[in-house]
Amino acid sequence: MPGIENIKKRILKHPARIPSHIAIIMDGNGRWAELRNKPRTFGHEAGVKAVKKVVEAASEIGIKYLTLYTFSIENWKRPQSEVSALMSLLSRTTRQELKDLNKNNVKLRTIGRIHSLPTSKQKVLNNAVEKTRNNTGLILTLALNYGGRTEILDAVKGIANSVRSGFVELQDINEELFSEFLYTVDMPDPDLLIRTSGEFRISNFLLWQTSYTELSIVDTLWPDFGREDLFKAVLDFQKRERRFGKISSEIG
Repeated sequence: MPGIENIKKRILKHPARIPSHIAIIMDGNGRWAELRNKPRTFGHEAGVKAVKKVVEAASEIGIKYLTLYTFSIENWKRPQSEVSALMSLLSRTTRQELKDLNKNNVKLRTIGRIHSLPTSKQKVLNNAVEKTRNNTGLILTLALNYGGRTEILDAVKGIANSVRSGFVELQDINEELFSEFLYTVDMPDPDLLIRTSGEFRISNFLLWQTSYTELSIVDTLWPDFGREDLFKAVLDFQKRERRFGKISSEIG
């Protein structure tokens, strides 16, 4: 489509302003299914197709990190039938997409309390992470059994243990050291956070890391979100002035 290609060209004209890290809250699968008088699981299946489109689109324009809020700690509160369907979809999709991940040079990672997922699901995920570990393209991170507050608590416990063991001095604790104990230790903070379905909240996602992240709230339900939507969000991001607490005249 000419319109989409034109947007892509405009993005690529300013490579220095392409976000290095995009995080996405993929919201609206259930509502998308309900609008079609289908079960919520139908929406989750459609959501997987949207993930594939967005991963491919992100790679096209040189995004280095893409982090997807896949399953939150709070999601365990959903009906057991939906949770079971989500876990099955996760492992099935991971198996099916492994070949394409390698073909497209995508490196898969996970963050969250992965150790608390069902053992069989852990094995599938760990296998995919291992099989893609040498890929050098887009780093795709799935936030699974993830919660921002939980991540911060886990970091606090890690620092406390390090202080108690003598590896860290109390006076050395600062923002940089704290970040080293987060799940995201080896990736930059998100430049852009996209939330679909028009909801204006971050839902306990990357609370520490998004302190200066640009937000993009789109009305589109996740299964309908695709290449053009991503490109438009990135193009809008490129027009923004990121001040990080400074005033315009201080930005070089």
